[in-house]
Amino acid sequence: MDIMELVEKTKDGATVQRVFGEPITQGDVTVIPVARIAQGGGGGGGKSEGESPSQGSGGGYGLGASPAGVYVIKNGEVRWQPAIDVNRIVLGGQVVAVVLLLTIRAVVKRWRKGRRSGRR
Repeated sequence: MDIMELVEKTKDGATVQRVFGEPITQGDVTVIPVARIAQGGGGGGGKSEGESPSQGSGGGYGLGASPAGVYVIKNGEVRWQPAIDVNRIVLGGQVVAVVLLLTIRAVVKRWRKGRRSGRR
């Protein structure tokens, strides 16, 4: 497979059908799922120079998807309902907790140092 074939195949992967799912209807409510899609490709090449035969090639492709949310259509009104990424929320909470603990530690150290120097 040459590089141009790989590029053409990656174009096929980047379609609107990959982002928007099939609408789901239950009674008077329609839900359209939406995903975040990320894709990437790579390439390479080679050349033969001199007496020793050299060859080269390369290629690569990656595709990732994660839920973004849904469009909810009810009574002629459309609203966006984002997907909740619990892992991101937990990670953010942990980062805030670590920063808070380090700040408290620094404040306590300064306070203790100030009390010691004030006694002399």
